Amino acid sequence: MRYKYLTHSLRHTMIKINQLAPEFCEEVYHNDEIKRVSLADYKGKWVVLFFYPADFTFVCPTELSDLADKYKQFKELNCEVISVSTDRAFVHKAWHDVSDTIKKIQYPMLADPTHSVCKAYGTLIEDVGESLRATIIINPEGVIKVFEYHDNDIGRNGDEILRKIQAAQFSAKHGEVCPMNWKPGEKTLKPGLDLVGKI
Repeated sequence: MRYKYLTHSLRHTMIKINQLAPEFCEEVYHNDEIKRVSLADYKGKWVVLFFYPADFTFVCPTELSDLADKYKQFKELNCEVISVSTDRAFVHKAWHDVSDTIKKIQYPMLADPTHSVCKAYGTLIEDVGESLRATIIINPEGVIKVFEYHDNDIGRNGDEILRKIQAAQFSAKHGEVCPMNWKPGEKTLKPGLDLVGKI
């Protein structure tokens, strides 16, 4: 496989759970135009930064298509999806123009040709100048609640990303915690001494 012998170290990653997400201001391809956006533009919303290796590849369009199909569900959760790769914005447009799969995308596709965003979030594979598959979930205050890194041979699950946003939102609102495989409507837990040893 393409990435079999590549190595990646997270020792330089600066991001941490429950700390502010690194700011950025970069070009995106969105709604048939190229413009600059910053993370601060989305204050008050949940944000999913969806890092992927490159345009015109294989697993990537299956993931981006899945997010496109579920984009309405993300929006209903007051959440913006921003895909991120090291391609230029013009390449995002070219891919959009030739691929029926990518034409479905309505969320911003961020361009990171200088690798500054990937470096800030610890996703850059230095050997090839591409990103790992990584998913960062940021709350409306700009605080990181979830980050996950994948080997690039392993595609992600859009339903699971939605579930994690729902769990994070429930916990933030109610002060309770969500157990394994929790879904909206199911039981949560209220941490306390009375639960110690009883779960």
